[in-house]
Amino acid sequence: MDTLSILPEGCISEILSFTSALDASRSSIVSKEFKSAAENDDVWEKFLPPDYEEIISTSVSPVKYATKKDLYIRLCGSPLLINGGKMSFSLDKSNGKKCFMVGSRELLISWKGCWDFMSNTKSRFSEVAKLRSIGWIHIQGKIKTQMLSKYTTYAAYLVFWLDRMDGLKSSKTLVRFLNDRSKNNTSNEHFETGKIAKMRGDGWVEIEIGKLYNGYVDDGAGEVEAWLTEVNSPHAKSGLIVEGIEFRPL
Repeated sequence: MDTLSILPEGCISEILSFTSALDASRSSIVSKEFKSAAENDDVWEKFLPPDYEEIISTSVSPVKYATKKDLYIRLCGSPLLINGGKMSFSLDKSNGKKCFMVGSRELLISWKGCWDFMSNTKSRFSEVAKLRSIGWIHIQGKIKTQMLSKYTTYAAYLVFWLDRMDGLKSSKTLVRFLNDRSKNNTSNEHFETGKIAKMRGDGWVEIEIGKLYNGYVDDGAGEVEAWLTEVNSPHAKSGLIVEGIEFRPL
């Protein structure tokens, strides 16, 4: 008999809470005792972010779930619209870390008179931004470091659609910390160019703006800024549609 199987269910649940969501799910096939323990709300509470209740309270629609496991799976599979529908929140399937996308309406976009905001059936948001006039662009998004998972490396991505996959190849990108009072390392601030867009599973394409490490933030004063500037190849970016800037854990 498996030694662990003779432990009380509460002990098994406690052990599983120190593993991962994937390990807890796999443990269900070990025995009926493990299956019962792996469904325990206390286990899945540990896999959810500490501030998950605060985040889902800002959802534009009610968030209903039967168990904490159901909630975890839902957040991994379907982004939740929060903050008036101008931002989305989800959990990364591989590690359970928090993932946010700042929608186009919340971005600082240069020459807004050259853009139209319209609906798009592929978008999670009610509106996306479409470039109407050919010219240079500057797209900037911000998020508080307090919202991101601590001690986690993130990458920021511009999520968009453009017929030419190399249309933003000459873009200049930057990720940096603003008003930083934490232990974040700002020495990695640098400009990047020459990146090619990649297809996403949701029908959009993305280009990496840059990476950052979110260290300990004790007062919530930290903020991350990610921006992309393109002043070359005006015709290459004709028809550009921007859904948002995503901050995704690596």
